[in-house]
Amino acid sequence: MDIAMDTDVTASEGAGVGTETEVLIAGAGPTGLVLAIDLARRGVRPRVVERSERGFPGSRGAALQPRTLEVLDDLGMLETFQAAGGPCQPVQNWQGTERVGTWELVERSEPTPAEPYPNILMIPQWRTVELLYTKLEEMGVRVEFNTELTGFTQEEGEDGNEDGDGNRNGPGVTAELRHADGSTETVRAGYLVAADGGRSTVRKVLGTPFEGTPIDDRPALLADFRMEGLDRDHWHMWPKAPGGMVALRPLEGMRGLFQLIARFDDKRVVDLESEATAESLIRLIEERTGLSGLSLSDVSWSSAFKPYAAMAEHFRVGRVLLAGDAAHVHSPSGGQGLNTSVQDAYNLGWKLAAVLRQGAPESVLDSYDAERTRVAAGVLSLSTRQFATDNASENGFSQRGRATRQLDLHYRESPLTREARRQVPESALHAGDRAPDAPCHDSTGTPVRLFDLFRGPHFTLLDLTVKGAALPTAPWLRAYRVNGPEADVLDTHGHAESTYGKALFLIRPDGYVALATEDPEDVREYVESWGPVSIPA
Repeated sequence: MDIAMDTDVTASEGAGVGTETEVLIAGAGPTGLVLAIDLARRGVRPRVVERSERGFPGSRGAALQPRTLEVLDDLGMLETFQAAGGPCQPVQNWQGTERVGTWELVERSEPTPAEPYPNILMIPQWRTVELLYTKLEEMGVRVEFNTELTGFTQEEGEDGNEDGDGNRNGPGVTAELRHADGSTETVRAGYLVAADGGRSTVRKVLGTPFEGTPIDDRPALLADFRMEGLDRDHWHMWPKAPGGMVALRPLEGMRGLFQLIARFDDKRVVDLESEATAESLIRLIEERTGLSGLSLSDVSWSSAFKPYAAMAEHFRVGRVLLAGDAAHVHSPSGGQGLNTSVQDAYNLGWKLAAVLRQGAPESVLDSYDAERTRVAAGVLSLSTRQFATDNASENGFSQRGRATRQLDLHYRESPLTREARRQVPESALHAGDRAPDAPCHDSTGTPVRLFDLFRGPHFTLLDLTVKGAALPTAPWLRAYRVNGPEADVLDTHGHAESTYGKALFLIRPDGYVALATEDPEDVREYVESWGPVSIPA
């Protein structure tokens, strides 16, 4: 994957000169790219810098969970990803050269009106990054590769600090960038977002504690290469292979490309230079599986790691925000790391835009820290437990169920959440929960889904009370009456009412219920805190 190197603000234009941007994003992996796309569609043009010379080249982070697919739907990218990926293959277990049975690693579910994308999509991470790059470039924003953020300072308060000419800078971040040719550049940004990975430079400069726990002191090896001699219909696993479990998975979109996962039973140090060559990898596979006649070539990427879990103490420090692996590092078990990182970006993008474009109070950004630290801690615990379960499994891996799909994650305890109804059953939809989908029709009889109404950068108000109360209007808010004499949307099959109930539901731009109430006055009070609105007489 080769990405064009030209940018709207080139290194030569900016080198050594203070340039301005509202949001500077350090890191162009899935986290930084999703954030940049979300900001760009909201009219905030970010600047994105990436220290590497190209996008991530490997397959790590290959499972997109159902909640992430809903994010891609909102961003208008779901069909593109579905065309490039595929379902998780059935696992073919082996004992040496003998096939001993197949099983499903991921519990499969049928789509429902509320959950239209219940199953994971497998796609190599390098392809995910490539598709996100393409989308971002279509929106007029280009990543600046070979550009490293080396340090920064931040200023808070209305007056800021004086620069060298005696002028006062407003609150913001002053960042230092180093380009491939060695030139440096000073950038003034309103906000800095660290999406620069587990070894985040930004987090280290901040001095934010990053508490971690080793999960296993035995290493694992990942590698991508071309191979012939195995069918591409299965994920092939040797859970009891001598020396450690080994698995070979055909990768989507590239004929002949496989991913290797090899665990080691000892506490060795894996030397990629000598052990990730085509010759060494085919020898490892033959020794552990007993298979012969396989052909292996073109090792495009490899990585060795020891499973580790860690999380930053805070995800926001002033005008600097941590997201993705810069904020939390997961065990690879359960396919949670990349997906949690995408959710960070999706949570943060609309809040930054609300502050920068709607005049929302800066305290809105505190909710990013409050919401995502709680979620990340829960997901870290889940992925760590999943790793332990995998290690104890006779199959090398254990089946993944609903808990890994991220559809049940919620923000009920968030400072942005208000549940104004009384005596709501625990099983019912609550404020803070993910807003479900439902098939409906518009007033002309054309099929429309609730996800169609939610799609875009706006808040959405659903009125299922059938009382015809006046609904607020604003450029950033869309309101719909569901059923009743003045209906905008007809709940033809009753799925919306059965899932939501008869009340008013304000849906956040990231698809969670912000407010649930039966009183229109509650809606007015809540939406006015986000910016100017009008209430029709």
